[in-house]
Amino acid sequence: MRYNIAIDGPAGAGKSTIAKKLAKELGAIYVDTGAMYRAMAYYFIQKGVDKDDIDTITKLCNDVEVSISYENGEQQVILNGENITGFIRQEAVGNMASATSVYPVVREKLVELQRQLAARENVVMDGRDIGTVVLPDANVKIFLTASSKVRAKRRFDELTAKGEKCDIDAIEKDIIERDHRDMTRETSPLKQADDAVLLDSSDMTIDEVVDRMKQLVKEA
Repeated sequence: MRYNIAIDGPAGAGKSTIAKKLAKELGAIYVDTGAMYRAMAYYFIQKGVDKDDIDTITKLCNDVEVSISYENGEQQVILNGENITGFIRQEAVGNMASATSVYPVVREKLVELQRQLAARENVVMDGRDIGTVVLPDANVKIFLTASSKVRAKRRFDELTAKGEKCDIDAIEKDIIERDHRDMTRETSPLKQADDAVLLDSSDMTIDEVVDRMKQLVKEA
């Protein structure tokens, strides 16, 4: 039986890391929708477009093709035939993605691709509105969250490990602002689906979260 697992939650909750590990252990395909939005955002940045220029963004969407492929088990994000996996995790790209994902034209283009993939394969998909909009009939829905302080610390450690200098208070402030923007946007706001299980990972390890999710899948 084909199954879809939807994981939603705020920025920095660990959705991508956990969804990727869960998919691997279940033998399903991991679809990082955030990476797809980041790919679009990267394209906008490369074109020098302002995040508020909806007219130009609308036109550019017609020229964008985003796809996902796998090499040696690792997800690769392809933008117009170019592998941009190594560029989409920059802070500027994340902020642009958060700002431009509110536009219906951006969301509509990517949601259809995501649905097509889920119709063909067993998938674990993470994002902001997977259980509420993209895959409303998913077999298992999970809303993964953590406190803003914990999420800021995780992001701080990640950036520091890469040799980047950063301020943990500034990171938390940005996370709180992004939460507000994501939850109050007009199109597909971030919210927990009525039938989703709330999972707070503030005091849990990655393995503990994955084990709990596997239990939920088994019980579904």
